[in-house]
Amino acid sequence: MAKDTFFQKKATINAGGKLIDLSRPKVMGIINITPDSFYAGSRKTGKNDILQQAGKMLNDGATFLDIGAYSSRPGADDISVQEETDRLLPAIEAIVKNFPEAVISVDTFRAKVAEEAIKAGAHIINDISGGELDEDMFDTVARLQVPYVLMHMKGNPKTMQRLASYGDVFAEVYDYFVKKIYRLKQLGVHDIIIDPGFGFAKKPEHGYALMSRLQELERLQLPILAGISRKKMIYGLLGIAAEEALNGTTVLNTIALTKGANILRVHDVREAVEAIKIYEACR
Repeated sequence: MAKDTFFQKKATINAGGKLIDLSRPKVMGIINITPDSFYAGSRKTGKNDILQQAGKMLNDGATFLDIGAYSSRPGADDISVQEETDRLLPAIEAIVKNFPEAVISVDTFRAKVAEEAIKAGAHIINDISGGELDEDMFDTVARLQVPYVLMHMKGNPKTMQRLASYGDVFAEVYDYFVKKIYRLKQLGVHDIIIDPGFGFAKKPEHGYALMSRLQELERLQLPILAGISRKKMIYGLLGIAAEEALNGTTVLNTIALTKGANILRVHDVREAVEAIKIYEACR
């Protein structure tokens, strides 16, 4: 269905005046400005470390850099808006100064933090809560007219694993997207990217059920982001640690590509870029 579907997916987004073509899959590199994200390799807290990682990811072929200062791992502790902002803005400003060509996504569910990040030079808002954790988020996105990653989650990082219960996980996620997309379009948001939220209020079996039907999200005619890098649905199934889950990540990323994923959000950019090149050579 991902190849021969009659649904016409939106193929481009406008990020800071740059028209980005998503008809060919792109890679989003993860940089966490946090001390406690689930994968230690993604944690970068010093300016030099942040810039080194950003430079490496861009050199390896990342189209986007996703910068987050609030850990969304299961059970993560809450931090204040001020602390999140204080962590985030210097990192964005440093990347903008040193890599002006970088397209920056800000990973936050707080409208105020998102707006400050856009003012500091970010281009995209990546909201794990789909507007559920801040009622001002949708209005803020509409006012700023920036691309918005709409993800599915229930609860918040502290509570989400207790809420991982579904009759039909795909049907619930799909219905959620239909309602949220309608509201965003009513507000005038033009560039929406959908993310099923692998691992967010979802057990590994829910993740694989979603992956098996990922191509059906193409009915929504919007770009699809797959964020599965080194997650428990991989390392739990294989009986390994997140640090050992790169091979499994590449396998699952490749499956996501065959099912219509337009953006791979990853910790390991080079390997994801290589997977895309091989996938495209087979099309």
